[in-house]
Formats: sequence, structure tokens, C-alpha cells
Amino acid sequence: MKERLLARTTATATVLATASAALSLLNSWSMPSLRAPHHRVTERVVVCIPARNEVETLPALIGDLRRQRSCTDLRIIVLDDDSTDGTASAARAAANGDPRVRIVTSTAAPPNGWTGKAAACAELARLAAEDHPLASMIVFVDADVRLEPEAVAASTRLLRRRGAALLCPWPEQLAESAAERLVQPLLSWSWMSTLPVLLGNATLAPSMAVACGQFMAFDAAAYRSIGGHGCVAASATEDLDLARALRRRGFSTAVASGAEFVRCRMYRSGAELRSGYSRWLWNEFGGPVGSTAAALALSVVYVLPPIAAITASGSTRRLGSAGYLAGAVSRMAARRREVGSRFGVRDALDAAVHPVSILAFVGLVAESHVRRRRGSLTWKSRPMPARQP
Repeated sequence: MKERLLARTTATATVLATASAALSLLNSWSMPSLRAPHHRVTERVVVCIPARNEVETLPALIGDLRRQRSCTDLRIIVLDDDSTDGTASAARAAANGDPRVRIVTSTAAPPNGWTGKAAACAELARLAAEDHPLASMIVFVDADVRLEPEAVAASTRLLRRRGAALLCPWPEQLAESAAERLVQPLLSWSWMSTLPVLLGNATLAPSMAVACGQFMAFDAAAYRSIGGHGCVAASATEDLDLARALRRRGFSTAVASGAEFVRCRMYRSGAELRSGYSRWLWNEFGGPVGSTAAALALSVVYVLPPIAAITASGSTRRLGSAGYLAGAVSRMAARRREVGSRFGVRDALDAAVHPVSILAFVGLVAESHVRRRRGSLTWKSRPMPARQP
């Protein structure tokens, strides 16, 4: 009886893993990507950077922005959000008197019910409207992002060509440590293996939105029409909720591959990674019940097959091997699209331990719920709002 149940469950898991691999391959081939523009972008674009204790990363980003090409009317606003590490001084040195760059320092705490990042972005949007009322695009970029010289212009052109209110060029997620390599590639894999991107970009369904807060290019009028970051003030996933808010108002949003143009190393240690993911994973699946269901489904589809391949025999073993291979292919296809020409042997080796990545992710989801229940969720040394939608 147990053998029959294992065989049936493994067969089901293998079918689902194979479908996931097929979808990842389809998305890898068909999703839109940034391309160097053939013509200059002449509209005014304001790039906004929230920065809290980013002395090590912000100067490089400012340098990247000062070197942007094909964007003739670019302005940059940096908000030093009550940093304690000399972020503002480092930013001024990196700006080197460039008149396109404005650096503002704030010591104000986020208002009650606001996350620090949402409050900082709202203040940046206010400054952008005050300084550049005729700007037609507003772009939010995290301080740890790196940009190639055509990144802003390419994003602007693709957003306008699609007629979208929001474009998120998905950055390559740089991963160096073992913990990063286990978890970071799951970000793009999670939606590339479950959502047909062409359909997701074509529909206004909020449930099919994909967004990444590391780089968000907005039509300025559409952003203001939904209340900007004020409509997601307490959200743990403000990027996704902004995309959903736009769609509910009838605006289209799109995700594209930022390979070769945008990259980001979010975390530099296992401790940073755990803190970062625990901040929002509790909210990812709609609550404890949804998280439990998702953890069980992921474990069955991607962890059970390799276990069956090792412990079972006959057709069950073969099915388990096929399911494990499908999971690895799914992971590799997503990663290949994310990193472009930088895809290498190490990425393939990381895909080979995809089941371990899934177990690590399940552990992070559990930790996020535990920390939320204890009221110990923080980010950038600030507590998260007690109540979040």
C-alpha cells in the first residue's frame, strides 16, 4: 500500500515538475528583454534612490547613473534615510558636483503604519514632483543595484513601446555565498516556472502581476494617480502591491528580463539573507494556511522525486529520477534567462541541488511566520509595522 502511494505521488510530482520545466523553457524563450535603444530618449526621467546605510554600494550606483547614455534629460535624487555610516558624504563624493544629482538627508522616522522604504520612496516622489513637475517618468532604484550605461534608456523605451504604466526589468540576482546561491535564484524561478509571462504581461489580472522593487520604472502620471507609495504604506511586498494597485485601476504592468543591463546583490551573508526574507515571506502566500499548502506542494513536487530516485526501485525510481531532472531543468532555464551570457557551470551545479534550495526556502517561510508572531520583524534596524494588509 505504501509503495503504491509513493508511486502515485511520485508520478504526480513528476508530471507537475515537467510542466514547470516546460513553462520555464517557454518563458526563457519568449519573455521580453531590454535592448539598447536606437534613438535617444528625450523625455525627462527622474531616478529616485532610497538609501539607508548604503555607504558601500551607493557610490557605485551613482557612478553608473552619471554614465547613462541615450537619456538626454536625466535627473537623480538620492534620499539618505537617517543613515549612520556616512552614506550622504559618500554620495556627494560620488556625485562630484554633477548638477543632475540632488542628495537629500532625512532624519525623520517613518510615519506610524509605514515601512521605512515606502516612506522614503514617497518622500522621493514628492521631491521629484517639486523639483521636476514636467517629468513624465519616475524610476525607483535600490542602492545596491548596478546598471549598464543603456539601462535607463532601454527601460524607458520598452515601457513606452508596451504602453505600460510600470515596467520592472528583472535584475540578475548576484549570488556569491552558499546561502545566496541556494536561495537567490528562486526569486525568478518562482514566477518563471508558474506563470506564462506573455499572458501575465498582457492581462490586467492583479493575481498575475510580477514586480521587483529593485528597479521599477513608472509612468509618472499613472504612479501619482494611485497615490504612489502611499497606497502600499504598510506593505511587506510594496513592489508587487504597487503593480496590483495599478492593474486594479486599469493600468498595465510588465516584467522583462534585465539581463546584461541590471544586476543586484541583495545580501552578502546568510544572516542578512535570513533577515531579508523573513521580513516578507509570511505575506507571500496569504497567511499561515496558504504558506503551509505552498510548502507542502513544493516539497512534494521537488523534494519527493529525488528521494524516490534514491530509495525506491523499478518504475518509481525512474519516475523520481525524471522528476528530479525536470526540477533541475526548470531551475536552469529560469536562471539562464535571468543572467543571460553570464550563465555558467556554477549555475548548473546550483540547479543540481534544487531540492535543497526548496527545503531552505520552506525553512525561511517558517521562520518568517515565527518572527511575525513574536513581533520581531525588522528591516534596516527598524521594526516593521505591526499591522500590514
